[in-house]
Amino acid sequence: MRGSLAGLVAAGFGVAVAELLAAATRPEASPLVAVGAAVIDATPTPIKEFAVRELGTHDKPVLLASVGLVLILLAAGTGALGRRHRWAVAAGASVLGAAGASAALSRPAAIPFDAVPSLLGATIAGVTLWWLLHRAAPATAAPSTVSADAQSVATPGMGSADVQSAATLGMASADVQSAATPGEVDSDARSGAAAAVSEEARPVGDFDRRRFLQAAALVAGGAVVAEGGAVGIRRIRGGSAARSRADIRLPAAADVGRPVPPGTGPGFVTGNGDFYRVDTALTVPRIDPDSWSLRIHGMVGNEMRLSFEDLLRRPLVERVITLNCVSNEVGGPYIGTAKWLGVPLAPLLAEAGIKAGADQIVARSAEGMTIGTPTATALDGRDTMLVVGMNGEPLPLEHGFPVRMLTPGLYGYAGACKWLTELELTTFAKFDAYWVERGWSAEGPVKTASRIDKPRPFAHPAAGPVTVAGVAWAQRRGIRAVEVSVDGGDWNRAELLPVPSIDTWVQWRYTWKATTGPHSLAVRATDATGTPQTATRATPFPNGATGLHTIAVTVA
Repeated sequence: MRGSLAGLVAAGFGVAVAELLAAATRPEASPLVAVGAAVIDATPTPIKEFAVRELGTHDKPVLLASVGLVLILLAAGTGALGRRHRWAVAAGASVLGAAGASAALSRPAAIPFDAVPSLLGATIAGVTLWWLLHRAAPATAAPSTVSADAQSVATPGMGSADVQSAATLGMASADVQSAATPGEVDSDARSGAAAAVSEEARPVGDFDRRRFLQAAALVAGGAVVAEGGAVGIRRIRGGSAARSRADIRLPAAADVGRPVPPGTGPGFVTGNGDFYRVDTALTVPRIDPDSWSLRIHGMVGNEMRLSFEDLLRRPLVERVITLNCVSNEVGGPYIGTAKWLGVPLAPLLAEAGIKAGADQIVARSAEGMTIGTPTATALDGRDTMLVVGMNGEPLPLEHGFPVRMLTPGLYGYAGACKWLTELELTTFAKFDAYWVERGWSAEGPVKTASRIDKPRPFAHPAAGPVTVAGVAWAQRRGIRAVEVSVDGGDWNRAELLPVPSIDTWVQWRYTWKATTGPHSLAVRATDATGTPQTATRATPFPNGATGLHTIAVTVA
């Protein structure tokens, strides 16, 4: 138990120091975040999809908690084994440091320094554990024979074995003294006998519990202080980014496009706080817009570097666009519509001078994520843009502040890089972006889909007229029709509400004359080319889910 406790306290101190150093220098070098990100990279796609589907936005806290649990088990096991085999201390510290350092260096935007926090933390944890185990070691047993002084105070005829036996039984010095002949023992002899018996009476294998607990408390206090310092620095950094965002005054759009028309239902535009978030960033990057820059390079004739102010000085456009995640299951929540403000990408690429054959734009984020987008989607007239505003305010931190990319008609993994810092013109043959490396399709066009939002699954509406309503989408093509089927029967046309463009979802509604009992409701959409969405069921991997959204209700 002492060894496990020592291991936990020592590891906590080492990790806290590593987190403090990372927070003060390179937040990307945080051991916990680096290991968590490496786990995400190594996780098979089906497990990732399960996590997104079942945990939603809680997937990242669950992952970090799992990493912490593994660390706890490793630390406790190292401490327990280290009590008997001190080599285990060095082995455990080496594993801890190597895991953190290799994970940090595996990140796309890593630099050599990123290994330092993990290595330093592991070293401190190992040295601290060694010291705590020394404090937890049993006391050295006393000599097995009685000193000459103790023997000299015995009465004539009383052997040394007798005195030893008395000491072993825990007799006080006064008892030994009482065995001596009066007048034969002086004060010095009595003192020597008492010391010998006291030393002999100490139990073999005992340890100073108070001394160990004081040492452990001292180390734990140091861990609390270090972790508190790391949290404080992160809050200061985050507060600085938030204040910078709050201080930004976005210029008015030079081209506002078509507004949301009258007659749309509530919720057509998704609020910033309700907009879905699916990404691999375990912690939201905190970027100072004053130091931010965008580099455009690769297969271009004129490499460019733009500051945030450079972007704001350009003519901005405002567009209402629907964005959805390829991980969205049939009927899933990972889709939203917002009013985006940004700089059109096509003129920027024209200034950079795209070289022949450059069919891919690789966008890189501040934390190293890569998103590959077909170059044609930035040049074919759609409103591909570098976004600086969302629903009338600067981009929220979690949605890519200060700048993100947005490509209408593509799933987010193929055209909506957040925390954007770099655009490289290249080819699909030369480079596979993050998700493509993991088996997802390279281009990611959005598929025609629809969803029932009302009534909710397993609802109990009353008999009579029931409004069935939801949304359908086919960005870049638009929606021609939406139909509803009850209990597998005929398809009935739903009413379509007005939309600002083909790049948004369409709200629809249908009045159903509900009869008592259980029923199933299904919906399908047909895009503007006349192609209906497929009823074939498919999972999101590798290029988006398909199938008809169907719910069950019971009419009262």
